[in-house]
Amino acid sequence: MRRREVSRRWRPVRMSRVAVAAPEARMRDVLAQVGDAGCVEFEGGPDLDGYGEAAVVRDGVAALPGWTPQPAVAPLAERLAPLGGALVPLPHPRGVEAPSLLRSGGLRGSINPLVETYGAVPYTDIDPAPLAMAAYVLMFGMMFGDAGHGLLLLVLAGLLLSGLWPRLRRMWPFAAGAGLTSVLFGLLYGEFFGPTRLVPVLWLRPAAEPIPLLLAALGAGGVLLGGAYLLGSVNRWREGGWPLALYARSGIAGGAAFLGIGLVAGGWYTRSGWLTGCGIAVALAGLGLVFAGFLAEGGGVTQAVMELFDVVVGLGSNVASFARLAAFGLTHAAIGGIVWEGTAGLWPSPGAVVVFLLGNAVAFGLEGLVVAIQALRLEYYELFSRVFRTEGRPFRPWHLPLEGSACPSGSGEGSSPSPLSSSCSPSRS
Repeated sequence: MRRREVSRRWRPVRMSRVAVAAPEARMRDVLAQVGDAGCVEFEGGPDLDGYGEAAVVRDGVAALPGWTPQPAVAPLAERLAPLGGALVPLPHPRGVEAPSLLRSGGLRGSINPLVETYGAVPYTDIDPAPLAMAAYVLMFGMMFGDAGHGLLLLVLAGLLLSGLWPRLRRMWPFAAGAGLTSVLFGLLYGEFFGPTRLVPVLWLRPAAEPIPLLLAALGAGGVLLGGAYLLGSVNRWREGGWPLALYARSGIAGGAAFLGIGLVAGGWYTRSGWLTGCGIAVALAGLGLVFAGFLAEGGGVTQAVMELFDVVVGLGSNVASFARLAAFGLTHAAIGGIVWEGTAGLWPSPGAVVVFLLGNAVAFGLEGLVVAIQALRLEYYELFSRVFRTEGRPFRPWHLPLEGSACPSGSGEGSSPSPLSSSCSPSRS
């Protein structure tokens, strides 16, 4: 039971196919209550009269099929019962994907936009929002490693959480997570508003040891890409069974090719012959599966060869993209070093304070913006392109509030009520 609960939390909200049924004479009143609840997606419409005309009538009973979150079925059925209405469960139609709605309880509602901005998660896929958030703040911290700037981000997170800027309140987890990782990498780099020596160097100074930093960035990228291939393989299996999971370039085949090339690189770096040999075998097996998958799609040998070449080139370029983790980390440290040298050169004149404050303000604002965009770019282009193969259909419930009414929570995910039922509306989930 606990295993099922854990699995449920890593998927979009389960949807039920239902028919809103009522006596024909009461159907309009029942649909008015459904529209007020805002928890059912119908086809057709999009107004009360349109949905009423689309209902199927037989023996004096009208019915209109639609989708609703499973947790919303019982509360909505109870609400419709006094009017003679009911929710009749229907089987999921074959070949039709249910609409997708991400969970919105707790922090999930704040971090969901990271995934929703890329696209709607397919109904059968895993919801990667928590993992995507972790990867994002990790990459941000590595490029923005300064304990002092990280503390400023934590202060910003506190201000956002307090509601000082209501429209931006949902951004506080990003600011908090980025602040924590920036403090962590700042301590590793020995950076606190630049190389002020107020904190010790726990690992390395980026400006003094760029090569180890570059290797660490590529290693981090390799781990993140490996995780993306793992999620992608699970999603391919959920989407099309083991054949799709085995042969897809974003599934087991592509993951094996990536792992094999990584083992070859590791064997070359460590001068280990057996590791290199294992890597070659795994890479060839993965590429062979990818080639077979392309042939199965019916494109012919020539097209399969070209696609295979694109896969090999793409694997190298994808890993190389993560070199920007080191490049921007080095840039941030270099700007901090310039500001600190200018401050030290002008000390004890008042100009030193001005240079220190303005320099750090520019580094914090400009670098923070650039790093946020670069982390998002890596998330979308390098990671999500493997996690997702297709885009889902977002859940868009029909909502027509009655005057003076309050809409109940639809999915029961523990989210606080909102004027438009935050758990049912994808734009507010």
